[in-house]
Amino acid sequence: MKEGNKYGAHRVLEPKGVLPQPAWRIDNTMEIYDNEILIDVDTLNIDAASFTQIEEAEGGDVKRMARHSLEIIAKRGKHHNPDTGSGGMLLGTVKEIGPKLKDRDLKVGDRIATLVSLSLTPLKVDEIISINKDTCQVKVKGQAILFESGIYAKMPTDMDEALALAVLDVAGAPAQAAKLCKPGQTVFIVGAGGKSGLLCAYEAHKRVGVTGKVIGIVHGDAGKKRLERTGFADVIFQGSATDQLFVYNEMVKHTNGEMADLTINCVDIPNTEMSSVLATKDEGVVYFFSMATSFTAAALGAEGIGADTTMIIG
Repeated sequence: MKEGNKYGAHRVLEPKGVLPQPAWRIDNTMEIYDNEILIDVDTLNIDAASFTQIEEAEGGDVKRMARHSLEIIAKRGKHHNPDTGSGGMLLGTVKEIGPKLKDRDLKVGDRIATLVSLSLTPLKVDEIISINKDTCQVKVKGQAILFESGIYAKMPTDMDEALALAVLDVAGAPAQAAKLCKPGQTVFIVGAGGKSGLLCAYEAHKRVGVTGKVIGIVHGDAGKKRLERTGFADVIFQGSATDQLFVYNEMVKHTNGEMADLTINCVDIPNTEMSSVLATKDEGVVYFFSMATSFTAAALGAEGIGADTTMIIG
């Protein structure tokens, strides 16, 4: 069995000298190296930004969406959307473990979700069985490779797998929110009605306390109703997060011009960077969880209006 690089560099086909995530194309043959894990894949949880782009590009036609995804994998050896730069994660069953990883708490037959992006994961899909537009989950027959450096989670046995996968997909957002939210703060959540937004709203509500305030913007009626039912937000307003002046004016109104101490951006569409910056007070923090975020737009836009904010991306 061949020896592999810890970070999967041995799988890179082009360009040479980079790691699998930024690589244009990687080797997706399913014969494992000594430090890899082979997974029989049954579910792809496509990143929301990528899923939205594919859905819009194909007019919502699921057959064309399936073909679009298969073409990405065929060209790149991974589900790395060239338009959004993002991927997602997967769920499957461990089929084979390289000898170098035999000491791990993992065995053949275990159900795992990968916690690394599909944009760096060697993937081969034989068939797309179904696409769920509500969850961005795609049922497939395929296989994937997890590198030595790749992290994963064993699936809980007391929770529906689709639900567990959806939560694991956005687990980084509420974890970061828990670190950033402080008692008494005003926290603004962009895209508060989605998966990551709701989880962040929960953490914010719990941590800012009775002296703080949680404000959420949602786009559609369904997201508004979801957020209202939870009781996590003190103020909810509805509209497009791409409308920068609308968001700014709403935040001026709901904070008496004080603006947010912390803004958390969870939306899956581009061009919401400046709305987040405008909503945040000087010396405040903007956390961009969305994979649709443009660092250039955020940094240069903030500079252009003289905003003294700390920005966290990831």
